[in-house]
Amino acid sequence: MNLIDSKYIGLVSSRLQKFKKVKSDLYNFRCPICGDSQRNKNKARGYIYPVKGNTNYKCHNCGASLSFNNFLKKLDPTLHKQYTLEKFKEGNTGRNFVTDEPNFVFEKPVFKTKIVLPLCSEVERGKSYLEARRIDPKQFYFAEKFKGFANSHRETFADTTFEESRIIIPLYQEKKLIGFQGRALGSNSVKYITVMLDDNAPKIYGLDEINKDLPVYVVEGPFDSTFVNNSVALCGSDGDVSCLEGSDLIFVYDNEPRNREIVGRIEKCIERGERVIIWPSNIKEKDINDMVLAGHDVMSVLKSNTYSGLEAKLKFTTWKKI
Repeated sequence: MNLIDSKYIGLVSSRLQKFKKVKSDLYNFRCPICGDSQRNKNKARGYIYPVKGNTNYKCHNCGASLSFNNFLKKLDPTLHKQYTLEKFKEGNTGRNFVTDEPNFVFEKPVFKTKIVLPLCSEVERGKSYLEARRIDPKQFYFAEKFKGFANSHRETFADTTFEESRIIIPLYQEKKLIGFQGRALGSNSVKYITVMLDDNAPKIYGLDEINKDLPVYVVEGPFDSTFVNNSVALCGSDGDVSCLEGSDLIFVYDNEPRNREIVGRIEKCIERGERVIIWPSNIKEKDINDMVLAGHDVMSVLKSNTYSGLEAKLKFTTWKKI
């Protein structure tokens, strides 16, 4: 682990409840973002750990996953300024990205398996929000008080004083509720918050709706998947598609050639020999929902721009230069 990272972990440790050094370069404490377990004050499910030259933070209660740089910025902006200055002097901007995560084993709790909420079609705020994006409001639920709803399924938020409304995106596998996402309605909040009821389940939307004998499109967001036939959506960068092993997968990433993370994922797909969508130059919109709103026939675009192997590499090289 970087010496500067170790130094600032030590400086901020006094503010982290139940802080302890588990072993070399692995630190554990109660998550300051969600407050960790409300029932058991001794539970500590936040971890700082090194991965491929970066230092990351992960909470196994609320699912928060971010670089130590962003974790420190959220926790102590003043200390973060000192940290970034030292990193800059070292020749490192501190812009770390979360990649692989360590494998921790926890006791598997039992959670509620049914969502008792009105559909978005029954609530004007949810209905108008989705219909403006041409999304069927009957596919999703509406939580007036998201934190309270989340805590009723799994202890996620210690402080529910400041509530907010969110659209609820249910995640099912074999007809079992394995988790859900809360989608913010405004621009001032974290866009998506994912709560998993089964920590070993894949963070994927639409698993029970696909025919695995046909090509399966893997898109970046649940809303986008509503416009793509036989598709699933990754609910976060750590979405694991191993449960779809054996299926003919086609990966569909956002149309952002300047986004290093997306470029890296597409490159890895091509290297693995996967089929992937390379957007043509006439498509200017960032994601599928925007493409639909702009009047594009998304399915036709997908079918005519699916590539693999050498052809994918050539198209990808051109796309990156757009």
